Amino acid sequence: MTSFVDRVLLHAHGGDGGNGCASVRREKFKPLGGPDGANGGSGGDVVLVVDPQTTTLLDYHHAPHRRATSGTQGAGDMRTGRNGEDLELAVPDGTVVKDGRGNVLADLVGAGSRFVAAQGGRGGLGNAALASPRRKAPGFALLGEPGQEHDLVLELKTVADVALVGYPSAGKSSLVAALSAARPKIADYPFTTLVPNLGVVQAGEQRFTVADVPGLIPGASEGKGLGLEFLRHIERCAVIVHVLDCATLEPGRDPISDLDVIEAELAAYAADLEISGGRTPLTERPQLVVLNKIDVPEARDLAELVRPDLEARGLRVLEISTASHEGLRPLTFALAELVQTAREAEPAPDPTRIVMRPKAAGDAGFTVTRRSTDHVYYLVRGDKPERWVRQTNFANDEAVGYLADRLARIGVEQKLFAAGAQAGDEVVIGDGPNGVVFDWEPTMSTGAELLGGPRGSDLRLEERHRPTRSEKREQFHERMDAKAAARDELWAEGEDSGS
Repeated sequence: MTSFVDRVLLHAHGGDGGNGCASVRREKFKPLGGPDGANGGSGGDVVLVVDPQTTTLLDYHHAPHRRATSGTQGAGDMRTGRNGEDLELAVPDGTVVKDGRGNVLADLVGAGSRFVAAQGGRGGLGNAALASPRRKAPGFALLGEPGQEHDLVLELKTVADVALVGYPSAGKSSLVAALSAARPKIADYPFTTLVPNLGVVQAGEQRFTVADVPGLIPGASEGKGLGLEFLRHIERCAVIVHVLDCATLEPGRDPISDLDVIEAELAAYAADLEISGGRTPLTERPQLVVLNKIDVPEARDLAELVRPDLEARGLRVLEISTASHEGLRPLTFALAELVQTAREAEPAPDPTRIVMRPKAAGDAGFTVTRRSTDHVYYLVRGDKPERWVRQTNFANDEAVGYLADRLARIGVEQKLFAAGAQAGDEVVIGDGPNGVVFDWEPTMSTGAELLGGPRGSDLRLEERHRPTRSEKREQFHERMDAKAAARDELWAEGEDSGS
């Protein structure tokens, strides 16, 4: 059964915001109680948190869909809806978060590091919060916003000080077992190691971690063998140790050729994927060569033969045997020295700085674009217009009028006029298929709060008959005839009374 997973697809969904409440206080002897509808609760966030006790992404392999709880709806008598609870997902140290296009969104290193994978939606405002001196009793409330929904790729890059690389069956797992308390699976066949193994090594007062990466073969950077799946685990390592098998019986192999192949694969992987990310490239990091299995007489002779050639390349070479533990103590202190030097060379972390990004002059926060496909329409994009559309209950005319007022207040209508829009043109607010389509009608200069009408209605949205000139003339003559008839009636009543 799979116990180690280092790459998963996570479907994160923030909780939805609760709707606001439209309510008017009704109490005996208080006919003008006013609106008392409260706001809805906000939805919870989906948050990734680094947990030192978590070493694999296996949980998200089996259950990739994660959703935070939603906020509840507001109620009358100013009872605010309950906020949804945040959903915290534990991830291993060294988890990299990417979007569907491969862009890195977060690199979570260090216990307690957090990243909001999907934000919860805001709760809608109740009619009490929407009341104003001119709109004393709104007959509508705002809807809660839906929570964000993202498909994220989580990749685990092991955080270790030393990475052991080499051919399969070179003795890397045996070396980790000999240096530390880790007990990886060890067998005499290639690709015994299927997952990276970590071990903690103590050398005097220095403590560091060693990672055993599954064996590499020619073409590993192109996907052959298991190398491509686990090469990412050496990206964070400060020291690279080449474990070379001096007792191999495979034809055409020797320590020199093995080293050349592994270095070529590391260089190709770093060049193709551009994984340095500001760190020292893999081929330029401190390297150490370990000639393993010298407990075999022929292997010891081969190690003595190739050692001068390796040292001539400027590499530090140590001869060891994981079976007899010969040479392990010098290797431990040599690794501790390299790790200490690498740690001292790391730049100090920059202090936290607040970056102020003022809005550019003339930036309205939205854009209006004229589009032409099979027909002409105008596309409005911006955080505020799109959020306001999501919060609007289009079954309520007054809520639609309030939306029109808000859009006009930030200058959407002026932008539409400038783009050439006319009454009746199609306007889309939002992203393509998910946008809301309107047949645009310019609003009146007065706001919805100045228009009288029943609660929940907006007179601008009602059909009103506009009389023609002949109808106005007929109405004028009817009024004149009515006045003349009333005057004649008064004269008749006066003559009957003899006055």
